[in-house]
Formats: sequence, C-alpha cells, structure tokens
Amino acid sequence: MEIIGIICEYNPFHNGHLHHINKIKEMYPDSLIILILNGYFLERGEISILTKEDKTKIALDNNIDIVLELPFIFGTQSADTFANISLKILNNFHITKLIFGSESNDPEKLKQIAELQLTNSYDETVKMHLDKGLNYPTALAKALNIDFEFLPNDLLGISYTKTIIKNNYPITIETIKRTNSYHDKASNDNIVSASNIREKLKTKEDITKYIPANIEDKIININYQNYFKLLKYKINTDKYLDKYLDVDEGIEYRLQKFINNSTSLDEFINKIKTKRYTYNKLNRMFIHILTSLGKENHKKLEYIKILGFNKKGQNYLNKLTDLEIPIIINKKSNQYKNELKASIIYDLINDTNTYQFELKNKPVIKD
Repeated sequence: MEIIGIICEYNPFHNGHLHHINKIKEMYPDSLIILILNGYFLERGEISILTKEDKTKIALDNNIDIVLELPFIFGTQSADTFANISLKILNNFHITKLIFGSESNDPEKLKQIAELQLTNSYDETVKMHLDKGLNYPTALAKALNIDFEFLPNDLLGISYTKTIIKNNYPITIETIKRTNSYHDKASNDNIVSASNIREKLKTKEDITKYIPANIEDKIININYQNYFKLLKYKINTDKYLDKYLDVDEGIEYRLQKFINNSTSLDEFINKIKTKRYTYNKLNRMFIHILTSLGKENHKKLEYIKILGFNKKGQNYLNKLTDLEIPIIINKKSNQYKNELKASIIYDLINDTNTYQFELKNKPVIKD
C-alpha cells in the first residue's frame, strides 16, 4: 500500500483541493493519505479563513485518512523551513510518496533545480541579485542561469524536493498539473485558486461554484480592523521590536515611523514595503510581532500533534511503533506555548474560540 503525503493550508478548501485528493485516489486507489495541515496563520503571513478544527473535519470528510499539524512556529516561516518541517513530519510517518500541485508538472525539472540550489555558491549568488534590486523569483532564475518560470507551487515543490535530497528521505516526488494560477484573481472557472476565492469574498461575490458543499458556512470574515488595532498597540508599546523573528535590518524604525499615520493594514504595508521587504514577508513579520515570536532557533520539532484520523488512519497509527519524533504533546515546550499564543491572537482578531480547541488536545475522529 502506498502511503501518500500531501501538504496544504486550505484557505479555504476548494474544488482544486478536492481534485488533488480525487486524482491521488484515482492513481492509487488503495493508498492511505496523510495531510500536513497549516493552522491559523499561514506561510505567506495570511490569516486562515477556516479554523484549524474545521479544516481538519473538512479534510477527513474528503478522503484524508490522517491529519497532522504543522506547528505555528514553522508554518509562518520561509518556504524552505515550511518544507523542511513538513517533510520531517511526513518521513516520521513513513510516507512513500509526496504528491503536490505543480504549474510545470515536471518533477525532473524541479529535481534539477533543487540540486543546483544545493551547490555552495547558490545562496551567495541569489543574495547578490537581491542586493541589485531584483525580486526573489527573478533572482532565483539569474542565480541558476536557467529558463524556468518560478511560480508559487513550483517554488514550494523545489523546496520539498531539496529537503528530500538533502536528508536522503526515501520519498518519491509526484506532481499533479495545477489548472489555475495563484496570481489569477479574476477567473470564473470551476477550479480557481484560494487567493481568487478570497478576492471574490472581499467583493461579496458568490463563491459556491468554487467550493464543495458545506464549506461556505464555515468561512470566517477576518476582522482586519481588529488585527490592525492589535498590531498598532504592539508596535507603539514595545520598544524592542527587533527581538522578534523577521524584524531585521532596521525595519522596526519604519514600523514605528508609519504606524500612527496609517488608517488600515493595507495603507501601512504600502508605506513600509520595499523590494527586500515584500508583502508576504511583512505579513509574516506582523504575525511574529503580534505573537511575540522571538528570534530563537526555531528548528527543533519537539512533538507531532495528530489533529484527526478515520478508521483506516487509526489502524495505520496503531501499527506504528518506530516513530523517532514523539506524538505526545509536551505542554512545557516552546512549540506548544506558541501554538496557544497563535490561537489567542486568532480569537482576538476574529471573535472565535480556537483556544479551547487547543486546550482540549483531542483529535477529531471520523467514524
């Protein structure tokens, strides 16, 4: 039996995610699917419009067998950290394949690029091009001297592939052709990107054709006014912002300079963003400031939390006796304490009650 790993954020769960799962079941009918799920705050610094609990339930309702948590402290970092921890968790559960959506649908090309990125001179060359003012995808292409369009899913796919190569994990990469662009916010096809759906929600368009039934009533209307007020309070009352993750190179002075002259989050971002401090990097930084996530070495995975499983998943879990990373939650750990803080901030922004879900620490079980 193939043990398939997938890594998703479900912001929100939509027809493309369902297509992904259905294609895996079509390719490997008897497989078991393990999902690594990002929670309240996401890799690009976005706020999830579905709670972690609801995303877990939705996943189990749509043929996912086991749902595992990607901890907050790793899920809001760069693609390489995001990929590294996700694959460490999946390898611990002995997956045989990682299957993800890809714009190029060319795993061999992704492997070639990943191997080039692992060369000694690569990071320095990228930094040199960034210092010249190029954006990250363009700097990547220049550093690799390769003709390739670096789009969001492929960028993550390269990070996944690089992690597997570097750690010599016995995991095979397979891709499913992505049928839409992350950057396309106007398309009205049945399968559109999550960013497209979020854009339609902002303009109060009907999104029912883009998502499976029973999803829309779970979607949260993020209260960005609350978010901005919390951020303004934190920036105005904390003298040492540079102790937080991603607050580097004096950006804290720009934050303090422009926060009180801005009336919304978007206005604030437009005033402080630079070529080096992109929209996504700023949003990740804001989340780290709000949750007081310091610059400690957030590399150690202290435990793996099982968010949910079905009967098939439970049978598989019962057979696992050689896990290297514990699945018992360590309530004294930095990882757990930061997960609680993330849920509290999420609740303050959205008037939700995710903190109680975190305190219960009980997996969702689908009969």
